[in-house]
Amino acid sequence: MDQHEIEKAVEVLRKAMITSDEASFNKLASDKLTYGHSGGKMQNKAQFIESFVSGASVFVSIDISEQQITIQDNTAIVRHILSAETNDKGKAPAPIKLHILLVWVKAASGHWQLLARQAVKAS
Repeated sequence: MDQHEIEKAVEVLRKAMITSDEASFNKLASDKLTYGHSGGKMQNKAQFIESFVSGASVFVSIDISEQQITIQDNTAIVRHILSAETNDKGKAPAPIKLHILLVWVKAASGHWQLLARQAVKAS
């Protein structure tokens, strides 16, 4: 059951990143979120959401592959490859390929929330 819930949460996050859905981000992200970019930039929950809502981070498309999920107690670790087309403010549209590590925690409400994310450039 939890595996399916994590897969669903990852898919909701993927769609929210394409549509810049602020309500979904607020529901999915823990108040203690640490969001790490492949270039080394770190953001908290408010900064993460603002980057999408403001148009600083724009994903035209996102494909996820090679996803692996490990669950222990109320924590889930998700690893996958993210292939995407970006159109960030002030930058030329570009394809990216990243290795992603997501850490999800099950909140008291029973919903999974994103606690941490780290990306590194894939070769």
